[in-house]
Amino acid sequence: MDDLTYQWPDGKKIAVSISFDFDGESPYLWKTHKTRPSTLGELEQRRFGPRQGIYRILEMLSRWEQPATFFVPGFIADKYPQAVEKIAEQGHEIALHGYLHERVDELNEEEIEETVIRAKASLGKFTGPKDLGYRSPSWEMTEAAFKVLQRHHVLYDSSLMGYDHPYWVDGLPEIPVQWLLDDAIFYRYTASGSSSCPPQNPANVIDLWKQEFNGMKRFGGLFLITMHPWMSGRASRLDALEQLISHLKRDPAVWWGTCADIAAYHSVKYADRFREKIVFDFG
Repeated sequence: MDDLTYQWPDGKKIAVSISFDFDGESPYLWKTHKTRPSTLGELEQRRFGPRQGIYRILEMLSRWEQPATFFVPGFIADKYPQAVEKIAEQGHEIALHGYLHERVDELNEEEIEETVIRAKASLGKFTGPKDLGYRSPSWEMTEAAFKVLQRHHVLYDSSLMGYDHPYWVDGLPEIPVQWLLDDAIFYRYTASGSSSCPPQNPANVIDLWKQEFNGMKRFGGLFLITMHPWMSGRASRLDALEQLISHLKRDPAVWWGTCADIAAYHSVKYADRFREKIVFDFG
């Protein structure tokens, strides 16, 4: 076994995890927090997620008895408690995602800590007093952010892309993401800003994800998809997602787990391997 080989439980060839960034309108509110928004278009588009999309997603996951990880900003938990309660009732993992989807690279260490403390209090109403995982809004991380996560006993981070299997960064399990497996690059369209390309056909997206799954299985990696209820909760996209889950469920080589499951496995199996220090070297 070479140093880059990752072994999954029970001889499985690949791990699959389904995650949702349940952020609703919070990214838009953070982006415009210094200049109060004057239009409703994007706000209402994003509010589809907590109003309808999340419930359609939860119904689909329930039919497949499929647990998932929901990264929830504290603001969303406070504003839409019925939706977050439903997530908890169905036994899904709930994890941290900032309070108002604040980008950590726009905050100092004290400000980051304030968002974590506030978000933990909001999510704690549904999770109880336990340690939670974390995903940074906009998938950006800083040294200060890692210091805060360590102080608050966060279980893992899921924001970076240094490997395609779990690894360690600054003493925390890193459950890596990748843009190719994020619905936003295919579906986000708000008719403003950087949303200049029309949304892609869901069938094409799922086909691309199947190709990535096949390639990942060859290398024994983690297939972690990230979706947003305000985008993937739309009818045709949800149908396509269900087709993907059905396809993956038929593959006996898959080990399924939430992000917390994967972090727990990594913490035991690979306590002394795949460790990376935070290195800001731009030379």
